Parts: sequence; structure tokens; C-alpha cells
Amino acid sequence: MAVKFLFQPPVVRRERHFRGFDPLEREFSDEELRQRYRFGRETIGYLSDLMRGDLERGTNKETALSVEQQVMIALRFYGSGSHLQVVGDTMGFDKSTVSRVIDRVTDSLVAMKDDFISWPDNQRKNVIRAGFYEKAGFPNVVGCIDGTHIRITGPSIDEPAFVNRKGFHSINVQAICDHEGRFTNISARWPGSAHDSHVFRTSAIGQHLENGYQGIGQGVLLGDSGYPCRQFLLTPYRQPAAGRGQARFNRRHCSTRSTIERTFGIWKKRFHILGSEIRMKPDKACRIIIACGILHNIAIMRNEPEVAEEQLIDNQPQMPPYNGPQDGKGIRDHFATTFFA
Repeated sequence: MAVKFLFQPPVVRRERHFRGFDPLEREFSDEELRQRYRFGRETIGYLSDLMRGDLERGTNKETALSVEQQVMIALRFYGSGSHLQVVGDTMGFDKSTVSRVIDRVTDSLVAMKDDFISWPDNQRKNVIRAGFYEKAGFPNVVGCIDGTHIRITGPSIDEPAFVNRKGFHSINVQAICDHEGRFTNISARWPGSAHDSHVFRTSAIGQHLENGYQGIGQGVLLGDSGYPCRQFLLTPYRQPAAGRGQARFNRRHCSTRSTIERTFGIWKKRFHILGSEIRMKPDKACRIIIACGILHNIAIMRNEPEVAEEQLIDNQPQMPPYNGPQDGKGIRDHFATTFFA
């Protein structure tokens, strides 16, 4: 027994992992915070207070994450679109902690959806009508509708259904916005192969308008030609007739409807996870999309500035060395195999 004891291998102690830093305790300016987390200090505090009841942990451990740390881990993930490991390394947390925090923050935000994304009442509709008319001279518009595809990793279940017409896996997200670019309705539950018209027809807002619309006094939506022209959803003329106002209708329609396209651009620019790829299962991806929609509306409500172009440069992939033929086809092949294979 003594011999066995003498030759026992030494006990290998697990490496200790220390909790990361709290960005709010560093002397970041509002501009620096927005570059990293997409919101200024006051709005980060507002979001933390908003979710405190869901995120505050019932423990006095020194290693427990504060509500502010949890919110900023999630904001870093939404804003950068980076891998969980990269977000963790950046902020000093391990990958599993980052994953759990993102789940908690996302669930907390999604639970508040009706508080921040809601169909306008009659008083608000009057404001929206006036706002759209001031933009392009198109009367009685209460919203612009469109779909956008958010790229996801191909799922293991029902994978072909998520391949869209452009050939990549996605969620087909339908949204309606007002004249300020605020989302008044958002649906993120259909795979990429679903057509925009089908998504609208089966959506809650589509069924609400189909069954409860009482005439143009309630206002109209503007959509592109991918939707059917209905009494509550006006689409452009495919072949406008001369001398009947149809060409002018199309021009004003296009100018007004561009609001939703610009809104999608601002949304994806602020939250890079929407413009890159959500590397999660479809149900989690859908919840992240909704969470980012809520944050988009909060950004408008809090008068957060749009993300400037120069703040996005560091997210571009590095260009690897190229030693092939110095001609167009060779360089094109290099781009295709490096970035798109």
C-alpha cells in the first residue's frame, strides 16, 4: 500500500477561469460604446433596468455576472455577428457562459415584444399617414411591408425547406414599418423557401386585415409586386397605362415603399448578426431576429444615432495572399473559392 501511495500521479488542478470585465466601468465614450455594443451608456442602462427582473441572479457569489454584463455580452453578439468563442475572448468569458447569457437576454427581450412592436391605434395611424404623405405625396399609407432573408446555418432537420431562391439557407422575415422606420409588425417563423405572399397570407397581421378590414378609411399598406394587390395592400402596376396616373402612382409608390428597404438596411447595419449568418438552430435564430427587431425600435425611441459606415470596416474578412495568374478570371476564382465556396 505504501508503494502504491508513493507512486500515485500528482493531482492536476483545473485552470481557474476568472470572470471578464464590466465595459461600463471602463472610461469608454458613448461613441466607443456604440462601436462595440451599438448603444450609448444611457440606453445600455435603460436596457439593463428593463431586463433586471429576468436577468438578476439570486446569488451573492463574486463570480456572478451583473445584469449590465449580461446585456452587453448579448449586445456584442448581436452587433458583431462574431462566433460565441470570439465574443467570449473579447470580453473575458468562456463560450458556454456567453451562450447561456445570449439565451437569457434573448428570451427576456422576446417576452417584451408586444410592448415595443405593436400595430398602431387610430391616433398613431393619423401620425403615420401624415408622415408618409410628407415623404413622397402618397396619401393614406399606414405602413410599408416587405420580406428579407436572414442567413442561417443549414439545419439538420428539414434542411431543403430553408434554401431560398438565391441558394442559401435563411429565415424569411416579414416586417411592416412606419414612416420613421419603426417596426409595427414583424414575423420571423418561415423557412427561406416560403414565398412572401404565403408568409403574409398566413401571418397574424395578414389574417387580421383579411378578416377585419373595413375599408380604406383604415389606411393601406404598400408592398412590392411579390404580394397580391388587395384592398388593404397596394402593389405597383406591372404595365402602367399612359395618361391614367398609373406611372406617377408607381413612382410615388416606389419612393414611399423604399422606407422599409432603408429600414432593413439600418437594422442589419446596427446588428451584424442579421447581415452575416446566425449559426444556431432555426428556432433560436427566429428569437434572435425578433430580439433585434425590438432593439431596433428601442434605438429609434431613444434617439440612438445610426451606425456609421466606418464603424463596420473591422468586420470585413481579411484578404489572404494571392499568387495565381494576374488576370480577371484567376482573381475571380480566388474570390469564389476563398469567400463563397
